[in-house]
Amino acid sequence: MEFDAAGYRPSHFAYEFKDRVATITLNRPERKNPLTFDSYAELRDLFRALVYAPAVKAVVITGAGGNFCSGGDVHEIIGPLTEMTMPELLAFTRMTGDLVKAMRKCPQPIIAAVDGVCAGAGAIMAMASDIRFATPAAKTAFLFTRVGLAGADMGACAILPRIIGQGRAADLLFSGRSFSAEEGERWGFFNRVVAAEALAGEAAGYATMLAHGPTFAHGMTKNQLEMEWAMPVETAIEAEAQAQAICMQTQDFSRAYHAFVAKQKPVFEGD
Repeated sequence: MEFDAAGYRPSHFAYEFKDRVATITLNRPERKNPLTFDSYAELRDLFRALVYAPAVKAVVITGAGGNFCSGGDVHEIIGPLTEMTMPELLAFTRMTGDLVKAMRKCPQPIIAAVDGVCAGAGAIMAMASDIRFATPAAKTAFLFTRVGLAGADMGACAILPRIIGQGRAADLLFSGRSFSAEEGERWGFFNRVVAAEALAGEAAGYATMLAHGPTFAHGMTKNQLEMEWAMPVETAIEAEAQAQAICMQTQDFSRAYHAFVAKQKPVFEGD
């Protein structure tokens, strides 16, 4: 069943669909946009549904009020966790991990637009995105050890080293310290640092550029980036041979060829 991208109305965050781009805004600015049990689940369900949303070609995730996300709400999540049984705790940690799985499995590229606080599960959502833009005020922290937990949370020990390297990831995950936008860009966590007033426009512009590109091929690129983590190089090369042969059968590939011959810019349709 196809997901109604234009008619979707979430309960625990803001959402807009425009020009092929879905924008998710975490919007509890008075608390720096923390997550609750319900918002975790609703975000997970949305990213799962995007598999069935052909109208959505790219996604932006951001926060309201000058902050991205402060992680799990201290009163609505952290407190209750201290009273749970082991089976209940495992159900919760699996549910939060399912959000990351859903973000990685949805075919659309995800752009995180990060301003201000980006901590805990907020840092994880930025990490799980495909592209990350930040403002100079962004302060990002995988702060799990600060609350007595392992840095191994929601795939951090698997994904973060692949973005910034094992030693740098170990530093952040052991210490729980925050890092600046400048350090994050230097290490490769952030793709771009832009002025606060330009962040929304930069993220939307990049998402729109992708959304008007060869979006079937973008989905294939994301799929291969995800799958090839666990492949030997020889297997990955064969996987890419198959993926590229599939893309060569698309109308977008034909459009690009004919546009090149005519010395025109191709108009991609995602088919």
